[in-house]
Amino acid sequence: MTETAHRTGIRPPLLLVLALLASVAPFSTDLYLSAFPQMADDLGVSATSIQLTLTSFLVGLAGGQLVFGPVSDRLGRRGPLLAGAVLFVVASVGAVLAPTIELLIAARFIQGLAGAAGMVLGRAVIADLERGKAAARAFSLMMIVGGIAPVVAPLAGSLIVDLVGWRAVLAVLVVLAVVMLLGSWFVVPESLPPHRRGAQRSGAGAAALRSRAFLSPAATFVFAFSAMMAYISASPFLYQEVMGLDAVAYGVLFGVNALGLAAASVAATRLLRVLSTEKVLGLGVAGVVVGAVATLVVSVAGAPVGWLAVTIFVAVASLGGVMGPGTALALGAVPGAAGAASAALGAAQFGFAAVVSPLVGLAGEQSTVPLGVVMASCAVLAAGAFLAGARGPRT
Repeated sequence: MTETAHRTGIRPPLLLVLALLASVAPFSTDLYLSAFPQMADDLGVSATSIQLTLTSFLVGLAGGQLVFGPVSDRLGRRGPLLAGAVLFVVASVGAVLAPTIELLIAARFIQGLAGAAGMVLGRAVIADLERGKAAARAFSLMMIVGGIAPVVAPLAGSLIVDLVGWRAVLAVLVVLAVVMLLGSWFVVPESLPPHRRGAQRSGAGAAALRSRAFLSPAATFVFAFSAMMAYISASPFLYQEVMGLDAVAYGVLFGVNALGLAAASVAATRLLRVLSTEKVLGLGVAGVVVGAVATLVVSVAGAPVGWLAVTIFVAVASLGGVMGPGTALALGAVPGAAGAASAALGAAQFGFAAVVSPLVGLAGEQSTVPLGVVMASCAVLAAGAFLAGARGPRT
């Protein structure tokens, strides 16, 4: 691919659709978080059971990426993307109509499985069209555009829950699913021509996935993201039960954290003009560690819970320096099998997040110590993975 093609491969309409596809997770999780207490009362189940609807979605999201990524390396990006988009629409309708918690959990699992197509293939399309700093900037810009989701979703979800109820929130996902399907059909091109398909069958792709060049930024990304998912899973009960906020105030505070993440992503794109991708990633990891460890300290010390809003903001915002550069470094290490690499990254991302999410509630809804422990542990693991990649040869 020529340099000109690299400069013009990601046009604004395409970037916007890819950002929307990458927003499957925040839209599908953040939109209904404020409805957790109402859902628990309506369905007559515990808070833990409601959290399983989030966990099942994350498990499906992890497993689906392992399917769609490698398949797209063989068949191209567009066909699997459209198939996943159609299934996502069907599963979203099923979630709205689910009469029991068991069927809702099952529908959410299928939602995650299908929504994985947009996430894994959106990353793969960028990796097909861009390399190096250009890819890092594209991923960071995609996060900025996609950052609208976690800003709008909690507040919109809170308002809808108060006015109409939690099923209406899930109905909004049906509309978004249709928009994603139309965007995939009309805007996303085939970015992997036939002569470049099937590279992973030679074994080169599998070998690259075991290299330090891939594993270090991938693990850094996964562990840092899991710190944020711990916060997301705990946030409805942290803000509403522990801090005593109503659903709307919860949505506003959640949106402020998302704006911090988007602002940090803007800063990351600017820093990439003067610093290496690795250095920008290191700065982001340092911020996550500071915020997460501070969250643990505040929780253990029994300080006023309002301080948690500050420490969590630092940790979440700092991810703006991790997710774009980390993704670019990881996928850039496996140029011959971007779909498989994107699948491995995404499956680990949401698989580990699915394990982490229930842990924050182990001590009950009134304790914030498990949240601090989980966030700090994930942040330290992210720092360790980053330092492991920074020391010695990367292959």
